[in-house]
Amino acid sequence: MAIYSLRVVSFIFVALAFVPAAAHFFAMFNKMKLDGPNYLAAQRAYDGWNLFGIVVLGALLSTAALAILLYRASASFGLVVVAFLSIGATQFAFWTLTYPINQATRNWTVLPENWELLRRQWEYSHAIAAGLNALALLVLFISALRPAVR
Repeated sequence: MAIYSLRVVSFIFVALAFVPAAAHFFAMFNKMKLDGPNYLAAQRAYDGWNLFGIVVLGALLSTAALAILLYRASASFGLVVVAFLSIGATQFAFWTLTYPINQATRNWTVLPENWELLRRQWEYSHAIAAGLNALALLVLFISALRPAVR
């Protein structure tokens, strides 16, 4: 029962982590066409999204706990580890690619001279995160379909 409950919690957190990543990805194509002032205005839509960090933490903790419970007991262990690593990789992408740009642009309230280069990196870093979140959700789903015991 604990594995089932933790699997449900993991699905919820991973799916919720995918929501903002997918939103960034699908908005990217239109936002890349905007000039500087309009891009700054569009970026205000993301104010407060840092609270999704709680969801990402929940996804990391729940997939780690699920992997621990499934260790040596389930054929889906490896897939859950891939989900955990994928969520972890989104954080690596954020802290190495996205966060420095947030700092350089003061969370997109100013446009430095190289703002178009920064925008491209910022948008692509979110596309990478969306792909990693999608992978995490997919392998978590597939892991649930695997036999419960090896």
